[in-house]
Amino acid sequence: MTGPNDRFLRACRRQKVDTTPVWLMRQAGRYLSEYRAVRERAGGFLTLCKTPELACEVTLQPVDLLGVDAAILFSDILVPLEAMGISLAFEEGEGPRLEPVRTETALEKLHVPDPVAETGFVMEAVRVIRRELSGRVPLVGFAGAPFTLASYAVEGGTSRNFRHVLGWMYGEPGSFRRLLDLMADTVILYLKAQVEAGAQAFQLFDTWAGVLSRRHYREFALPATAKVFGALKGLGVPMILYVNGSAPFLEEMALAGADVISVDWRVSLGEARERTRGAFALQGNLDPMALYAPRAVLQSEVARVLAEAPPAVLVFNLGHGVLPDTPRESAVALVEMVHAMGRKEI
Repeated sequence: MTGPNDRFLRACRRQKVDTTPVWLMRQAGRYLSEYRAVRERAGGFLTLCKTPELACEVTLQPVDLLGVDAAILFSDILVPLEAMGISLAFEEGEGPRLEPVRTETALEKLHVPDPVAETGFVMEAVRVIRRELSGRVPLVGFAGAPFTLASYAVEGGTSRNFRHVLGWMYGEPGSFRRLLDLMADTVILYLKAQVEAGAQAFQLFDTWAGVLSRRHYREFALPATAKVFGALKGLGVPMILYVNGSAPFLEEMALAGADVISVDWRVSLGEARERTRGAFALQGNLDPMALYAPRAVLQSEVARVLAEAPPAVLVFNLGHGVLPDTPRESAVALVEMVHAMGRKEI
């Protein structure tokens, strides 16, 4: 009989499970008062990310408070960019601010960082978390996908229209591919180090690839993403690909080399399964806004997602992260619903 200590990994490998596993993107976050208390104690978001004991504390909170089936390393996808030589700061209420990389000269100044020497606090956090988890649930590592990291680096933060990164892509496609290659090489070493430190699976977040046309996803984002998965396949841990705005790209995502395709709420899991030939475990894909709905509506939405994919190939998740003002009780109820209704599906 499987249990919470392995149902997530088994579902990722399309093996029989006792009930549908569930975890939530941004499951450690501001909607939890316990998280807010630790962040205040840290004195800043980056300090929290860079202090292994505090990162461990907030990583474990959803495991203890929600009963999720996987912990995800608490960090930020921009950590490797800082190590590459890009100045990074977080302004309260304004998000990240980076020194923009918009010229060949700026690109040449960047380097592929040694993940242990330059981001060793992340690897130490992985080791501390694995020790404190004591095998209760698996630990998921993560990184930003090359296109998303490039977008942050070029735009200098978040963007409404991505005109700088897309302008580079259109105007200088050769050097833009070099930028993506640099990001891919950085992500490969960074994720490899996480796995060596103890991460039992990892997710590649392509948060901004949804701004691309299907043609440009195929020409630019996909080759860099496939390079990452190809280099890490030999590690033997489940590899998850998430693209926000993935509906146009499902066939391309199936070519990237991941084991699990993570789907947002804009397309049904049934359609995703059909378009990826039933060859992958699927993750997703409840709209995060459903957590604001009345309990009966939330239950109906959970049942709908569960009905769209066979239990042994589904990792239940949101289609994107938990929002900061999400009712905590809704997150708790969601996990309970998935476990109860998932069990009935088997």
